[in-house]
Amino acid sequence: MPGDERAPVKLSLPLEFQQDIFKELREEDELVLLARGLGLLRIVTNLLHSYDAAGNNLILLVGAEERENVWIGEALAEHAAVSMSPKARGLSLVNTDLMSVGTREKMYAQGGLFSITSRILIVDFLSGLLNPETVTGVVVLHAEKVVATSLEAFILRIYRQKNKAGFLKAFSDSPEPFTTGFAPLANMMKNLFLQKPTLYPRFHVTVAKSLEGRKKAEVIELEVPMTDAMRDIQNAVLECVETSIGELRKSNTGIEMEDWTLDSALHKNFDMIIRRQLDPVWHRTSFKTRQVVRDLSLLRTILHALLAYDAVDFNKYLDTVLAASQPPLGSNKQNQSPWLFLDAADTLFTTAKKRVYAGKISNTDLANDRNAVPDSLQPVLEELPKWAHLAEILQEIEQDSYLNPAPRDSSNSAILIMCGDQGTCRQLREYLQTMYVKPEGSEENDSKESSEPSASFMMRRKLRNYLNWKRDFSRISAALFSENEKAINGSTDQRVQSGKGSRAPPNKRRRVRGGGAAGSGATRTEMGAVRTAGDRDAHIASLMAELQPTEVETMQKAEIGLDPLDNMEDYYELFDMNDLIVVHTYDGDLDEHVIEETKPRYVIMYEPDAAFIRRIEVYRSSHTDRTVKVFFMYYGGSVEEQRYLSAVRREKDAFGRLIRERGNMALTLNNSNLAPEETFLRTINTRIAGGGRLAATTQPPRVVVDVREFRSSLPSLLHGRGIVVVPCMLTVGDYVVTPDICIERKSVRDLIGSFSNGRLYNQAESMVAHYKSPMLLIEFDQNKSFTLEPFSDISAPSASGLTSAPDLQSKIVMLTLAFPRLKIIWSSSPYQTAEIFNELKKQAEEPDPLKAVQTGLDPDVAGDELRSFNQVTQDMLRVLPGLNEKAVTTIMMEVQSIFDLANMEEKEVCALIGTDAGRRVWRFFNRSVWEDIPVPGLA
Repeated sequence: MPGDERAPVKLSLPLEFQQDIFKELREEDELVLLARGLGLLRIVTNLLHSYDAAGNNLILLVGAEERENVWIGEALAEHAAVSMSPKARGLSLVNTDLMSVGTREKMYAQGGLFSITSRILIVDFLSGLLNPETVTGVVVLHAEKVVATSLEAFILRIYRQKNKAGFLKAFSDSPEPFTTGFAPLANMMKNLFLQKPTLYPRFHVTVAKSLEGRKKAEVIELEVPMTDAMRDIQNAVLECVETSIGELRKSNTGIEMEDWTLDSALHKNFDMIIRRQLDPVWHRTSFKTRQVVRDLSLLRTILHALLAYDAVDFNKYLDTVLAASQPPLGSNKQNQSPWLFLDAADTLFTTAKKRVYAGKISNTDLANDRNAVPDSLQPVLEELPKWAHLAEILQEIEQDSYLNPAPRDSSNSAILIMCGDQGTCRQLREYLQTMYVKPEGSEENDSKESSEPSASFMMRRKLRNYLNWKRDFSRISAALFSENEKAINGSTDQRVQSGKGSRAPPNKRRRVRGGGAAGSGATRTEMGAVRTAGDRDAHIASLMAELQPTEVETMQKAEIGLDPLDNMEDYYELFDMNDLIVVHTYDGDLDEHVIEETKPRYVIMYEPDAAFIRRIEVYRSSHTDRTVKVFFMYYGGSVEEQRYLSAVRREKDAFGRLIRERGNMALTLNNSNLAPEETFLRTINTRIAGGGRLAATTQPPRVVVDVREFRSSLPSLLHGRGIVVVPCMLTVGDYVVTPDICIERKSVRDLIGSFSNGRLYNQAESMVAHYKSPMLLIEFDQNKSFTLEPFSDISAPSASGLTSAPDLQSKIVMLTLAFPRLKIIWSSSPYQTAEIFNELKKQAEEPDPLKAVQTGLDPDVAGDELRSFNQVTQDMLRVLPGLNEKAVTTIMMEVQSIFDLANMEEKEVCALIGTDAGRRVWRFFNRSVWEDIPVPGLA
């Protein structure tokens, strides 16, 4: 729409490779693997609109994130407005449990395009609210997340079992997850119930022709050199990383270490990869190994902060790291990280301080005026090199705009600056606002502005804020030390008076301020000080959150006053797009919206991002009437450049592996098309017990599952074993396997939380009251060690100094003592849990879903009438000889108390519960205790 600054996003597919993908998707089902930045959501939107405009379709969009739903919804509405299609209804969201069942049923009956969460969709499929046979097709986003135990794989299995005619399309722009494991692409295709993968990397012939055949975007690469101090700090951190990796290699010799390299350590998921490899033996790893794994994540964060933070904020961040690594006050144990004792660590902290100031900060200086810089301190305030280059680029753009004032195309003269995160965006906004402001007390002329851009005004203000922060931090540390000294001295005096000596046990902690006792692990007082290095991450986050707002933000808040609504047009107007500078973060596919709306002529990539470069290529090739000039900035010889090149290489290698595997991949067949006779044979119970006969059942095995349990993978695995999963809102238990067996499933983390808030006791009490065989299932992660010891480092230490593992075991023992009928099942993985459920169901009746739902709600249901009686009394009756559950229920309903039962005649007891059981109970109460007690001196 010419002349409209907010013209709708074009949803046509002008590029050849986009048209080819669209045509293939319209003809057959397939998995589309696209390189990042090539417009995946645009292709998906065109595909969805083609089905939506046809009308009378029920299309399900699975796996979309909230921001992607917004993107697709707006794009479909704009596309429908442009195409003027009367049947297009747009995207409807089903993403909340607050939407009633009746509302969802009406929406499904009317048809349309729905983006629905996996948890709601699987429940609607299993409950019959949505019949899979009525679904026209399913579109899956983020196909890399569809693993065997995911809800998406569960949904697709049910969809394909009951609907053979509907279409199925899957999309992904992350090729790396498809290359891990044995035959990963074939396994993914099996989970997706697809047979054809289509790969479109950047080096694809059609993609390269589409992006390079037309007029290309002008890209100017700017290699910004780092300062000598920044280079020294980077080398020091890399030396610490290399040393830490060497420590891990020496401590863990029996593990695959091919990827434990310095290059891999620069990526975000390196510590996650190491932790995943160490999880099976985590309980056997030493404290030093666990500490090094945490240190690698911290060191990678320091590398990022070196290039993203200014010199003052970076030094402040290192101060918090050093404070968090200090040993506890009064402790004789040294738990500091090994890398802190290296010479490289000393270089790191010393050089970071030299970038900010020279000299020392004394307590007298901190006690002076808060807004003044001490005379003994000589500010250095090293600026980031990219700032000067950014100012030069803006000056060049201004000169170019002055020499070419009249644009020759439809693009604006807006400037788009792209950053990696919001912190960098705030930093650049503050720099752009103050780069021409002269600092106070300078020797320049009296004008308020300087002709040359500089960050001196911003950096001096940051230095004053840093000194104020340092003053407050020192005061807190002094107060904390004083409180602990008092507590330690008081404890020492008490020990001397009691005669226990003057030295405490090595693992004992003193009482600190607030009266809270702590163990030898990481604790925190009300003042916010950290005790050990284990609390480092949380402490650093809390301290960084205490940074004071800048003066620019303070001035902006002070300017907010009375805002009259009259005559607003005299004070407000829209920005002129030709004079606009937009600072924005990288946000995946949503960057296309930013580019399309701003239509920038100049783009400054403050930090490198390969996907955004491709989006610029797609944008320039899609709009031949627009020109765009890109300035690509990066620090030469830095980890930023290495990380960018490594990411591009990893994606290229991933596509190369996928192409080779696709060439050798066999045809993927799924077992969803079972013959009727095979289905019948699967219902035959082949287990012969006690000379029984083969029993052919007309109903498959059934398990009633609470709807909240669909967050786990167990319902999907049960369905994969041929068990019908019936979702219900259960009041008692999580799984009803048989009419008598009710199971409450807990992961170890859930078990710890349930013990803490007492919820597990109430759940066990309800199961014992309503079911004959209540069970507690403790399920472990399949990729972690089958032990409670790894969870000792996630819970706070107790007052007695014991870790959480013995404490958790003691609580389980206390639970079994309180509920003797409660059985505990230990499962090493969800797969073993599915096998356990299958064994429990053999030779047993199927549960009634209606009765399972009413249990705990309807007092007429059998078992609920006993809830009014004392649970201890019921347990006493159940241990009497000769009594079963039926006899216990009869006695509870007919006899007033155990005292009355003990005084009843033998005939009365036999008439009540039977001859044999009555005699055994009467003999138990009337047996002389003295006959069984041996008398001393008698043989």
